[in-house]
Amino acid sequence: MRGTPVAEATVAVPLWAWAAVGGVLAVLLTVDVVAHRDNHVIELREALLWSAVWVGAGLLFGLVVWWGLGGDPAIAYFSGYLLEKALSVDNVFVFALLFGYFRVPAGYQHKVLFWGVVGALAFRLLFILAGAELLDRLAWAGIVLGAFLVWTGWRLAVRGKPDVDPERNRAVRLFRRVVPTDASYHGDRFTARVGGRRVATLLLVALVAIEATDVVFAVDSVAAILAITTNTFLVWTATAFAVLGLRSLYFCLAGLLRHFGHLRYGLALLLAFAGSKLILAETPVGKLPVWLTLAVVVLTLAVSIASSVVAERRARTGG
Repeated sequence: MRGTPVAEATVAVPLWAWAAVGGVLAVLLTVDVVAHRDNHVIELREALLWSAVWVGAGLLFGLVVWWGLGGDPAIAYFSGYLLEKALSVDNVFVFALLFGYFRVPAGYQHKVLFWGVVGALAFRLLFILAGAELLDRLAWAGIVLGAFLVWTGWRLAVRGKPDVDPERNRAVRLFRRVVPTDASYHGDRFTARVGGRRVATLLLVALVAIEATDVVFAVDSVAAILAITTNTFLVWTATAFAVLGLRSLYFCLAGLLRHFGHLRYGLALLLAFAGSKLILAETPVGKLPVWLTLAVVVLTLAVSIASSVVAERRARTGG
């Protein structure tokens, strides 16, 4: 039987709060579009600045949750936010691989990532609503979802890198079969007129590849956050504010990820922990306290990053 829901799972959020958050997200996305409308190459300094903006927005919203809803909901939000941020590292690996495969010019990468993030937000909202409904209606759904997360964590720990092959991507193959495409770029346009007909450019094909692979990551990350709380407002806002910073995170970390070799094991542990939480919630143990989740997330990330730095330093010095 499901454990007694904690405070953050029973908080009622009015419709106007959803509308207000949607308005804030729309404003932030509009500012981002205007700031990058000239398709300039994103340098590290600019990426770090935007990362600070997005992280600041996410943390500020967490304080709003604390002020408006209380401590437990705020801890649940911060736990979900940190977990989604951590799991986004895998997305960065895949983005780098896909951009390299399609040879996406550096100046157009932000545009592809922007629309990729918009699609990611839409898919995650659907998964959140469906997942929360399943967990609420079907007692065994938590066990199945928990087992899936444990298996995903094990797979992440044993594989060497994300298993992504654009040539075998079913969504890309179907898109190319159904939609006329041109194997070249036409500036920053997603469609162009070639030979008297409208066709999709290679930039749009790259976007389809990113959206298709992100759906797989969305299933993992949404399931992991639902293990923390089934309050759809908290899950959605934590996910949204974390995903919004994914573009700047890519430009910050794309060239640095090779230095964090142990981070993958930390992410695998977090997925397995989230899965175990879902399974335990269906037993007499019940739901683990949200403060414990936050502590596990922070400690796991800190240890995996620190051990990566130490291992990298030893490798350079031969120690």
